[in-house]
Amino acid sequence: MKFPSAGDIASTQVVSIDISEPISKAIDMMIESDHRDIIVQDYDLFYVLTAIEVLKLRESTIKLTDPISHLTLKRTPAVKKDTNVLNLLRFLDELTEYICVVNDDKTIYGLITHTDITSNIDPEIIMDNYTIEDFLRLTRRVRWIDKEMSTTDVLSHMYTGENDSVIVVEGQKPIGILTTKDVVQLIKHNADLELPIKTYMNSPVDCVHKRTSVREALEFVKQKHYKRLIVTDDEGKLTGIITQKELILLTYNRWALVMKEHQEELQEINSILKAQNQEYELLASIDPLTKLYNRYKFKQLFNSSLETMLQRAGVMSLVLLDIDFFKKVNDQYGHNVGDDVLRKISELLKNETREVDIVCRWGGEEFIILFPTVDLEQACSIAEKIRGKIEQLQIDVVGQVTASFGIAEVSQKVFLEDVVAKADDALYKAKSAGRNKVMW
Repeated sequence: MKFPSAGDIASTQVVSIDISEPISKAIDMMIESDHRDIIVQDYDLFYVLTAIEVLKLRESTIKLTDPISHLTLKRTPAVKKDTNVLNLLRFLDELTEYICVVNDDKTIYGLITHTDITSNIDPEIIMDNYTIEDFLRLTRRVRWIDKEMSTTDVLSHMYTGENDSVIVVEGQKPIGILTTKDVVQLIKHNADLELPIKTYMNSPVDCVHKRTSVREALEFVKQKHYKRLIVTDDEGKLTGIITQKELILLTYNRWALVMKEHQEELQEINSILKAQNQEYELLASIDPLTKLYNRYKFKQLFNSSLETMLQRAGVMSLVLLDIDFFKKVNDQYGHNVGDDVLRKISELLKNETREVDIVCRWGGEEFIILFPTVDLEQACSIAEKIRGKIEQLQIDVVGQVTASFGIAEVSQKVFLEDVVAKADDALYKAKSAGRNKVMW
């Protein structure tokens, strides 16, 4: 059994444009060809101009008459058309939506999307015993949009979240959908965006029940040529959304079983799956908003650092910090601005700590930093420096924020919960003393 090559599964009916051409020409080509994305070529580099990028133009000073080169586009990976499809699995992540396929002379041959990969998975090896309901426990919940929300607010939501679609609901039941393909038409025809989203949504919506098997779900997206599944419960209420790539990832184990019968490709798939497992283990350890370690990973790293400290008869310190009056930021400016504050603080924490230090988003607006080989006095000095840097940080819209710090030293075997409780007590002292302080 031989798996297909990139050239075998690529869509060759693609539209391309040179990066020097005006944006308006690209939009016209999108509409004329009924494509929501086109390839942009800059010599031997490739990009994909998507409807999301067109949507972002509403928030920028770039004009439709400007060249495409004025846009900030994500570079699209390129592979030769004889590349084995197994080697494409490594591109199935949140950052890579397209793969450009090129000839030996680097001219464009075609484009691969998740649809193309999905369409080339043998249905006979899909897991029949897993249902969509099982997978919804692992995937994200979808944020639904009320039918009366203004189209302007919906587009802002799509822009800030970089979502390629929104589901419109009535009484938590899906009644319509708006995709980036529709957005291009709205912008092109200068539609009245103050009208409610129900004016422009596509209806009705094709849904699948949460107890649909993964195999049936995959067949559904292949037949309908959908990029996503809209999942409902027994009452027809929206339960979640699952993308094509999430369905593909569910099939990995079954792929491995098939490959055991084909020794020639067994070594190749094993190495690919190992790399994929390492990538997804990392993703499971990272807070998606701040890109810092999450609480689960921090507990693991604390325990391993504690063992190292005990073996060397050393010391380490834990710092718990909390952004002051963060709720007011969310209430006054909205959660999108609050998220930006969290990202800016996270970036500062990473820049002001060492490689060996462990920085984690503990939850909400709380962060934890573990300083190996650092005693209480040194930790206080470092925390004071970070406190000052945060106070001086200028954040768009908000301006300045402050943070309060609580510090606990670790010099013997102890449970993480006890150390955090001690640092939390110190943090409470810092807040009671007027905030924007370091206490221990």
